[in-house]
Amino acid sequence: MHVRTRVAGAVAAVLLLSAATPTACADDPAPLAPGDVVTQSPTAFHPLPGQWTNTRAWHVTYGSTTAKGAPNTVSGTVIVPNDGRTGPRPLVTYAVGTVGLGDSCAPSANFPYGTAVEATLINQVVQKGWAVAVTDYEGLGTPGDHTYTVGRAEGTAVLDAARAAERLGIPGVDAGSPVGIMGYSQGGQAAAWAAELHDSYAPDLRVQGTAAGGVPADLMKVASSNDGGPGSGLIFMAAAGQDAAFPELKLDSYLNPAGRALVGYFKSNCVAVDTTVGSFEHITDLTVRNPLQQPDWQARLAQSTLGTHRPDAPVYLYHGTLDELIPYAVGRQLRADWCAQGANVEWHALPLLGHIGGVTAGGVPAANWLGDRFAGKAAHSTC
Repeated sequence: MHVRTRVAGAVAAVLLLSAATPTACADDPAPLAPGDVVTQSPTAFHPLPGQWTNTRAWHVTYGSTTAKGAPNTVSGTVIVPNDGRTGPRPLVTYAVGTVGLGDSCAPSANFPYGTAVEATLINQVVQKGWAVAVTDYEGLGTPGDHTYTVGRAEGTAVLDAARAAERLGIPGVDAGSPVGIMGYSQGGQAAAWAAELHDSYAPDLRVQGTAAGGVPADLMKVASSNDGGPGSGLIFMAAAGQDAAFPELKLDSYLNPAGRALVGYFKSNCVAVDTTVGSFEHITDLTVRNPLQQPDWQARLAQSTLGTHRPDAPVYLYHGTLDELIPYAVGRQLRADWCAQGANVEWHALPLLGHIGGVTAGGVPAANWLGDRFAGKAAHSTC
């Protein structure tokens, strides 16, 4: 679903300051709170190379929280239609699917060049007149390694991107804005985690609903399904992400030379080439011991399992029945777990569709469902 980016160092190119939009809070001695804007600077949003959109966009860095509860700084992009509207408008915090582990893969590094494929989906949301905040997640575009597939870190980054957008001073986007959460694949995991965390972590956000698709709700089951298959590289990317969040896991001690070389390659490249280079590998081919058989790894992976807490706003959940990367049964189990807890879940199985087909077929209905929530229409649970 994503292409390898060809833009190295693009983050630096979009961090130019403007007198019209001065850097905020950079020298503020007060402690950095989640969602506080650290820097802001104008950037550009292009769905495809050279494709113009009538939008204004800002690259931002903002305060958030790691999986261990420590403060951190995350980057992202806020996009607003340049339609002259000054009254209130909805805000969608959009979580992208897997882009890779290198900083050059970050959405904010690619929006100015039209090289982020998911920008075409984001543009469909922008064209509805909504503001959109897109997090880069922890460690993409900011110092440190990307905590790929670490659910709590992704969820806080998604929620705090919305808070940062509300604090930029954009007319019509403020603490009173109705907020929607949206994402697919890794973005589905991040969106679902944001939905579960909302009531405890960011109750100030007026979340109206979450649309999440292709959700890897159980990482152990996803890893087992992909071992030795076309998505096996994602297992090692996920292992690197967990190790970034929890260095005590000591991933390097489990890898053989080929495994260390592969993970090192992943950290400098993006998803299209990563999944090609890492495909059809077995965990046992690249390790001296299988970390997924160790209690400490199992415990950390379990901490990213979804379905343990009822989202406090309605959810639109969808999954392709032939998904080759995230088993359909994993998505169906998340629906069952949330329903058992009394959540308002509208479930959509997408017959005969794989992972890429799921995002293509499911994205527009998911956005339309959010539009109904913004319009004040009641959500219809299919539990």
